[in-house]
Amino acid sequence: MKRPIKKRASRPRPANPKLVVFNKPYGVLSQFSGEPGDATLKNWIPHNEVYPAGRLDKDSEGLMLLTNDGVYQARLANPKYKVWKTYWVQVEGEPSEDQLKQLCSGVELKDGMTRPAEVFSMPEPNNLWPRNPPVRERQSVPDSWLCIRIREGKNRQVRRMTAHVGLPTLRLIRAQVGPYKLATLQPGEWREEPPLW
Repeated sequence: MKRPIKKRASRPRPANPKLVVFNKPYGVLSQFSGEPGDATLKNWIPHNEVYPAGRLDKDSEGLMLLTNDGVYQARLANPKYKVWKTYWVQVEGEPSEDQLKQLCSGVELKDGMTRPAEVFSMPEPNNLWPRNPPVRERQSVPDSWLCIRIREGKNRQVRRMTAHVGLPTLRLIRAQVGPYKLATLQPGEWREEPPLW
């Protein structure tokens, strides 16, 4: 005799949905807890009822969204919704047309082919804050900036994509998720915005 499948009870949506737009500094974990000595979101975000909508690696910087609405959290982070994410990526080397074309078409990673992306060369972003520690520089090898827009979220995807085509990532900054942008936020700063969906 088959047992009936239990449906997980979903939490009711909050009466006052909250969305926090945060500029995560380099070296900070995208969670509220960690080992002793770890820098976590708790060091910057005073709210205790919001949770990250997606992750950003410890060695990456930029836009993180946090919300108290589980439905909205899934809408922003789940790859099935195909929300565009924009990254500013400093790479080692100068990209060729062929390398840019490969990134746009999709590259074969160990966990599968990436979806087509939007990729183009860009100047260094305006008013870019210094990174601490600084990015390593090699006098003999130039570096360049790329704008990469993807609609999925494989683990460390952008870094693996650029490495695959011979352009190792030196610095990675997430600048936009869906309609939400970093704008003038400096590392460690946050603001509240109304959820749009």
